Amino acid sequence: MNFYTRKWVKPEDLNAHGTLFGGSLLRWIDEEAAIYSIIQLGTNRCVTKYMSEINFINSARQGDIVELGIKAVHFGRTSLTLTCEVRNKITQKSILTIDKIVFVSVDEKGVPAPHGKTKITYTDERLREE
Repeated sequence: MNFYTRKWVKPEDLNAHGTLFGGSLLRWIDEEAAIYSIIQLGTNRCVTKYMSEINFINSARQGDIVELGIKAVHFGRTSLTLTCEVRNKITQKSILTIDKIVFVSVDEKGVPAPHGKTKITYTDERLREE
């Protein structure tokens, strides 16, 4: 799994207990997974279809730096299935895992559409495709 995105936990990201609010973390994950899917599928017409159980393992506090890891695990005809882990950059402790996030490629009407991709392509390779 590649950990490309890092976030600094700031006061506006905290819940009433002074730890990272789960909703903030899920927003970051959905955005990172969408960007990853757009790059892998070669289209910005993809939507979040499904997230499996979200397993919160450890907390993050103000000032912590967290990193988000996303990996493609399956290419369907119209979908891309990812897995995710978020960890503390300094301690390497896992904060959260999600076994399955599914994105679906859609057409201009929002109907699932085949994407034609079958394997992981690294960012610079996909961006050079014509």
